[in-house]
Amino acid sequence: MTRSGPPDDARAGASDVWVVIPLFNEVSVIDSVIHDLHREFTNVVCIDDGSSDGSAEVARRAGAKVLKHPVNLGQGASLQTGFEYVLTQSNARYVVTFDADGQHRLEDAVNMVALARANDLAIVFGSRFLDKRTNPGIAKRIILKTAVWVTNMTTGLKLTDAHNGLRVIRTDALARIGLVQDRMAHATEIVLKLGRTKLPWREYPVELLYTDYSKAKGQSVLNSINILVDLIVR
Repeated sequence: MTRSGPPDDARAGASDVWVVIPLFNEVSVIDSVIHDLHREFTNVVCIDDGSSDGSAEVARRAGAKVLKHPVNLGQGASLQTGFEYVLTQSNARYVVTFDADGQHRLEDAVNMVALARANDLAIVFGSRFLDKRTNPGIAKRIILKTAVWVTNMTTGLKLTDAHNGLRVIRTDALARIGLVQDRMAHATEIVLKLGRTKLPWREYPVELLYTDYSKAKGQSVLNSINILVDLIVR
């Protein structure tokens, strides 16, 4: 069988890549997410954001480095904790931000890192709207497209999917952002601050997997509404 995607030499060097995963009450899926990532990436760090279901211990047993918040501070705070930790690692060159709920695909993360390497990009944003593989549903699509419009007006960038949690960020860009928005508004803040670096960026088409698990948790539309609320009140 022919494998799609970049050749092996483009995939090499994963030891300088750190995958950062905000983690909050994902005990039933985090083990498989981490084991899947370890097929390609050595360094996986989870920031346990006050979970009450044993997620941290499961992540640790799966081989991830686990940093803990004693109380729930929000996804933005979790990412910033992860970023600060990665910046202390002498071998770190790229960060991949990756969701804990199983919606992101390993293949997309690998290909985004390869794209950053091959084209000397500081930032690669994943976009579910560059092709038609992802079907978020009409309500979520409308909300996300509205959030994209607001974000682009705010940041001056022209993204097609401003609130996709799958990103690749080179450490020289990472060191210049410093997130202060703790909750969903961090997604706009990170775009704004990355844009201000003036470092080269690109979008990459990714597929998001809207699983029965994520839908059962109400993430399909609720997170998108939370994004809009945070954008309005931030």
